Amino acid sequence: MIRKCLICAIFLPAVSFAAFKPHVIAFGKWNTVPFFLGPEEGRTINIRIRPLVIDGKIREFTTGELHEVTDRTFVVRRAYRLNDSLPADPPNAGRWKWQRGGWVLVDRVTGKVAQLNLAEFDPFYSDASWYRDYVAYCGVSDDGEKLYAMVAQLGRRKPLLKKSLGQAQGGDTPDSECAAPDWQRKPTRVTFEPTGKAKLTFEVWGRSVDLANESESDE
Repeated sequence: MIRKCLICAIFLPAVSFAAFKPHVIAFGKWNTVPFFLGPEEGRTINIRIRPLVIDGKIREFTTGELHEVTDRTFVVRRAYRLNDSLPADPPNAGRWKWQRGGWVLVDRVTGKVAQLNLAEFDPFYSDASWYRDYVAYCGVSDDGEKLYAMVAQLGRRKPLLKKSLGQAQGGDTPDSECAAPDWQRKPTRVTFEPTGKAKLTFEVWGRSVDLANESESDE
């Protein structure tokens, strides 16, 4: 019995240290890469990307600034390279094109990187705006015909708001359907201003969202 206790006393500190070993999370330097526009991809714009490095290993490439959700978690948008080679192209032709992806949630304590599933989020057209653990963006239907005002909250499967904004414009530039929604606090409100349409303001109450009074919104 004494021998077992001594063995436990020797190995328990090592196990405890391993369980609470902190993860080192950092971002690499910014680089500028071409991002292709339009269905024919004949035009490009430059976007800035940087690697997300966890414990010395690159886990993701990201674009844009991160948003701190809590002192433990943050969200950031992915960027990735897509293989554009055809079956008839020579092997190792190196036809890779940078794309903007969705958002990921990063936990500083566990080092876990989780993909966020944002309903109707379009990697080309949607421009997300974060406040606390809420995110607002203009969503696009799968067929590309309809535009929606979307508000979601981390930890909830269904969006808090999905309001039709009419027909999608189908522009050929990123975020051309509408600019990133604008948040305000006290009261918590978010304003959508889709291209060519009237702006709409919604008030967020915990887990519910209501259309704000127009006169109060103007004030």
